[in-house]
Amino acid sequence: MTGVRVATRASALARTQSQTIADLLTGIMGEPAELVEVRTHGDIDQSTPLAQLGGVGVFVGAVREAVVNGNADIAVHSLKDLPTAAADELTIAAVPARADAHDVLIARDGLTLETLPAGARVGTGSPRRACQIEAVRPDLDVVPVRGNVDTRIALVGQGVVDAVVLAKAGLERLGRLAEVSQTLGFDVMLPAPGQGALAVESRLINDDERLTSALAELDHPETRLAVTAERALLAALEAGCSAPVGAYATVADEAGVSMLHLAGLLGVSEGTGYIRKSVTGFSADAEQLGRQLADELLYAMDSRTSRPVKGGAA
Repeated sequence: MTGVRVATRASALARTQSQTIADLLTGIMGEPAELVEVRTHGDIDQSTPLAQLGGVGVFVGAVREAVVNGNADIAVHSLKDLPTAAADELTIAAVPARADAHDVLIARDGLTLETLPAGARVGTGSPRRACQIEAVRPDLDVVPVRGNVDTRIALVGQGVVDAVVLAKAGLERLGRLAEVSQTLGFDVMLPAPGQGALAVESRLINDDERLTSALAELDHPETRLAVTAERALLAALEAGCSAPVGAYATVADEAGVSMLHLAGLLGVSEGTGYIRKSVTGFSADAEQLGRQLADELLYAMDSRTSRPVKGGAA
């Protein structure tokens, strides 16, 4: 091959993320890499709530199709946008080292979640974020918003909302961290499964050994283990991208043994907040640990009379 074709969404953040992967592959392979921009249904329809469109998975179908159809060699996704079900003919060939997985607040006058006045309007399209904000500040007015990073931040400047909640990793990649009012700790806001990580998909049957080798070089084992546990939790809850689910895993060496700690959260019906639990075990059992924690969350939820709220998990 004469170069790597990288399928990507057309948003500024998606292009930035994909260009990072393209540059890394160029450095490894010594060959040019070009972006192949794809417009998705989620990008085109900005008025319909994300949950009604089918969750954040609506952003990846067309990008994946470009690889399956041979119009691109690989696709780059925000891993939190990737459905847990495997795509026919594709494989996640690389999960590079994860960026900061925290959520952040961008608020008028540099206010924080603690100092926003009662009744302040906080914008987010994510029920995961909404249920955690409401648990800490039930006196705030959480309102649905959609759009790219620029659009949502502009809502604060325009006075439409007093604050918005965004993923820190995306702002870091766009060089916009200076606009952050507050980084929300994991004790306050568990991220979406896979948040901060990228996924590089290629064809399952790929006869380009140089590309396969280069993608393997990009893979970060600790990040892959962490997101494997998080996505196993999400899949076991049978929530896909349609319920308020949060998860964050870390991998650490403990006395020469690789261990994984996974925290998970499941939102329940309005007025009852959410359930949060954690589990620790061998990192080699990442997928099993995700399923185990899902079972514990479901068991705890079954002790209540309500069921999970439907809506996007991003």
